Amino acid sequence: MTTISKPSSEPGSNTTLKVLAGVLGAVIPVAVAILYYFPNVFRIEGANVKMLPAVNAVLNSLTAVLLLAGYYFIRRKNIAWHRAMMGTAFLMGSFFLVSYVAYHSQVPSTKFGGVGLIKGIYYFILLTHIVLAAVTVGLVLFTLYFALTQQFAKHRRIARYTFPIWLYVSITGVVVYFMISPYYT
Repeated sequence: MTTISKPSSEPGSNTTLKVLAGVLGAVIPVAVAILYYFPNVFRIEGANVKMLPAVNAVLNSLTAVLLLAGYYFIRRKNIAWHRAMMGTAFLMGSFFLVSYVAYHSQVPSTKFGGVGLIKGIYYFILLTHIVLAAVTVGLVLFTLYFALTQQFAKHRRIARYTFPIWLYVSITGVVVYFMISPYYT
């Protein structure tokens, strides 16, 4: 007699989510880069997106606060509040990504007008922000995947890297906004 075994319900058995996290972790940074460097490809005439950089700064600020709150709650073993803060941080980060893409698909990049030391500082912050933002997408998705599939040992292991990088990206996003905002046209 042949028996049919049902799919494993063990934590981590959902490979579809894992593949989705990997694909999105690779595709999203590439899509953002294309929209950033080729803004006229998806340009919508008459779209008013001038307020989006300020919205993005607010979303990044909220993300940073939520990340810190999530860290606070997990250190106190309050898993429910940790989950709520991190889920909301993920939501804010997702809203940010949509808003960022909408803005950069409509408006060419603003050139930084500072000179001297401040210019070097700006470009250092910007470069590290961009590189780590691309890395953050995959890290966040896999950290979320491990939490959702109840692979908490793996979740903790990757979160040790995801948290500080994501926090840095959120904070430097706000810093970059304030440094570049005087040069918006």
